[in-house]
Amino acid sequence: MHPTTDTAIHQISGITLLPNIGDIENKALLKLLPKAHAAMAELKGVCASVPNHQILIGTLSLQEAKDSSAIENIVTTHDELYRSDSVKAHFVTHAAKEVHNYASALREGFETVKQTGLITNNDILTIQARIEENQAGFRKLPGTELKNDRTGHTIYTPPQHPAEIQTLMDNLEQFINTPEMSDWDPLVKMAVIHHQFESIHPFYDGNGRTGRVINILYLVQQGLLDSPVLYLSRYINQHKNEYYRLLQEVRDTQKWHNWLVWMINGITDTASQTTQLVQDIAQVMQHTKQRLRTQAPKIYTQDLINNLFRHPYTKIEFVMNELMVHKNTATKYLNQLVALGLLEKHKLGKENYYLNPALFNLLYGAGERMRQTSDATKETA
Repeated sequence: MHPTTDTAIHQISGITLLPNIGDIENKALLKLLPKAHAAMAELKGVCASVPNHQILIGTLSLQEAKDSSAIENIVTTHDELYRSDSVKAHFVTHAAKEVHNYASALREGFETVKQTGLITNNDILTIQARIEENQAGFRKLPGTELKNDRTGHTIYTPPQHPAEIQTLMDNLEQFINTPEMSDWDPLVKMAVIHHQFESIHPFYDGNGRTGRVINILYLVQQGLLDSPVLYLSRYINQHKNEYYRLLQEVRDTQKWHNWLVWMINGITDTASQTTQLVQDIAQVMQHTKQRLRTQAPKIYTQDLINNLFRHPYTKIEFVMNELMVHKNTATKYLNQLVALGLLEKHKLGKENYYLNPALFNLLYGAGERMRQTSDATKETA
């Protein structure tokens, strides 16, 4: 079997090579872009006001990972996530492990893009390998089909031949990293890149999660974000049926408008909600800092504040390593914080972990607010 290529219309197995998909930026779409860019700029600015970016990366990447995995029906609770320890590879559930793998892939991909300014096929292979914990690479065997979970009917058959997949991924890599190929707005490009990647479906498993990591990394590459903190997977998860319907609509009709509008609106909504969440985190951090300064000045340091907000929980070991203090000192600090009501002490096996309830409730509450916004949107639609 040989790749089915139509050179006249630049297609391989029904997928059009980029950027040959026509004039997709119509007036209606262009009207949405200023609001989306304003929301992205506000988010970028608010993140820059937080003293330590690693706090946001640690906290929000885990939230993004949770929601991205939920799209694939890998469901875990906040509590299971925070009681897992990715450093020691101790996971409460298999789902929690998969979520931590995604968060690690996102953070590592972010570091790579910061260093190189590129998103290469090798980077994409590395991201998927981290998520799935295998080195299977791009698909080499035929038989992959996307089916309706309820009916079992085949909805879409992606390219089957390894040479087709490689050619399409080479084209996508070039499109991602060569601005001269298209003058479309970068947010429009991100939506096109995501659709193209999901349609190529280059891996046996992990395509959705890998594609959603690429979304965030592309925004970083384009300078629209300084940190990988856009909560886009939660928006997709709240509108999952619409997401899959619109992906397929473009494949069936080659009409991009509805997909692009949906994605741009999602970026706008998500950026605004993430901005509010970051502002709330900064406010809670400031409140905690003031409490410590006045009620426990002997243990107050910025490093301790950072430790309490890097994740919604901490442990004696984390405090020892980050503050470079003895175990007894770390234990004393944490017990004082519990006495002040700033932390809650819980036991997991033989270890104690210390939950930051203010941060935990913020993150959980953000999910509830976005769900309620989604439900309200559905009711008025």
